[in-house]
Amino acid sequence: MAGKHFLELRPMALKYIDIGANLTDGMFQGCYGGSQKHVADLDVVLKRAWKQGLQKIIITAGCLKDVDEALELTAKDERLFTTVGTHPTRCYEFLPDPEGYHNQLRSKIEANQDKVCAIGECGLDYDRLHFCGQETQQLYFEKQLSLAAEFRLPLFLHMRNAHSDFMAILERNRDKLKDCGGGVVHSFTGTLKEAQSILAFGGLYIGVNGCSLKTEENAEVVRQLPNDRIMLETDCPWCGIRPSHAGHKHVSAKFPTVKKKEKWTAESLIDGRCEPCQISQVLEAVAGIKQEPKEKLAEIYYQNTLDLFFSGKEKTRTE
Repeated sequence: MAGKHFLELRPMALKYIDIGANLTDGMFQGCYGGSQKHVADLDVVLKRAWKQGLQKIIITAGCLKDVDEALELTAKDERLFTTVGTHPTRCYEFLPDPEGYHNQLRSKIEANQDKVCAIGECGLDYDRLHFCGQETQQLYFEKQLSLAAEFRLPLFLHMRNAHSDFMAILERNRDKLKDCGGGVVHSFTGTLKEAQSILAFGGLYIGVNGCSLKTEENAEVVRQLPNDRIMLETDCPWCGIRPSHAGHKHVSAKFPTVKKKEKWTAESLIDGRCEPCQISQVLEAVAGIKQEPKEKLAEIYYQNTLDLFFSGKEKTRTE
């Protein structure tokens, strides 16, 4: 009909926050196992992420060196933030000078409160005791909890095959942590019973990525997690959803990909190197497993992440 205008309907743009991206990893500088395979391309990786709907990315720091490099990155983009802490497999770094190391972590938080949004990555990893012993992990996991208490920052937590000790440490520090806002147990691969125990503690979320979606058992755990306790992550450059994963059958988002690192192009992902843009695949897998609309879940998970990490970002944490 003459003069009639039709409104073009477009799919709703989904918004994401990647709560765990290892952007300081050498792979994003083109280096794999100490060998340079292609040019540094973190700028390209980030452009791809923003285009895919990422609104913010939290860089995972696992040691003092990571913290310094992450803070350099966050200074270049208002959408980048970082954790500050020491991964359980790196807790041996405390040993030569425990108080000095702890004070360096503290100083970096104090000087960068607008960019530091969590304490971590900290926790326990009993699958990799060859890197750092059990007692050392426990001691310096607990010591880092004082940083969360002092700065009233949430926790970015790591737990592998250590559930009982992990929960015992949190429990005996419950009063100390009451004002830190909670935390997230990221890259969760545990049992449903362990997940339920974590959620029963109060204030904790579960972070889901490709490693959380490997097996049918993993998928069943994710299916039963309450949506108001889930956050999405990639843990890039690791933990992509592989074709062998139980969650892969639900993934429809595809990206141009090259098989060999040496064949790198700016337009393509590299097979085996996960990127923040692939958080859309994590959402699709979770939505498929739960048989719920991805648009609905994206909104819930986005708000969960804002509530934990960014609700008070404009305030001075130590007031």
